[in-house]
Amino acid sequence: MIAKITLEDAPFILELLNTPNWIKFIGDRNVKTLEEAEIYLQNGILKSYENFGFGFYKLLLKSEDNKIIGTSGLIKREQLEHVDIGFAFLPEYEGKGFGYESSVAIMDLAKNKFNLKKLLAITLENNLNSIKLLEKLGLKYEKKIKPFEDDDELLLFAKELDSEKTTL
Repeated sequence: MIAKITLEDAPFILELLNTPNWIKFIGDRNVKTLEEAEIYLQNGILKSYENFGFGFYKLLLKSEDNKIIGTSGLIKREQLEHVDIGFAFLPEYEGKGFGYESSVAIMDLAKNKFNLKKLLAITLENNLNSIKLLEKLGLKYEKKIKPFEDDDELLLFAKELDSEKTTL
């Protein structure tokens, strides 16, 4: 199940941002305290909801009392022409199909609720699991880009959303 992230989710965000794969593939955000996690939420996800109507959503596991297991969502970055999709999970929930299931739901929102025509994704070349998931979702590799200062070169993937039905 997908739900909007709130300030009360700061403990989960603190945990997620400090997992090994977040740090390896997304980058260390230097969020080490609950207060820093709340600031991160206010300046990022919550601001995105306010500015664009969308952002990252928490993924809840119904079978475990709605435990938050990860995030999936949409982000509009100044450096990219179109909105991109992203996802991250707590280590024990990686590789179990939640990324695909949640991303299909997010793509459906992107197309049918937010009327987006094209969706992008960016990832490091060595993030093979992310690349496999993006390809499974129908995103195609376009080119290498370097959108952020002092950052690694990233692979840019894209998919046109208006050409097919995107539902679960």
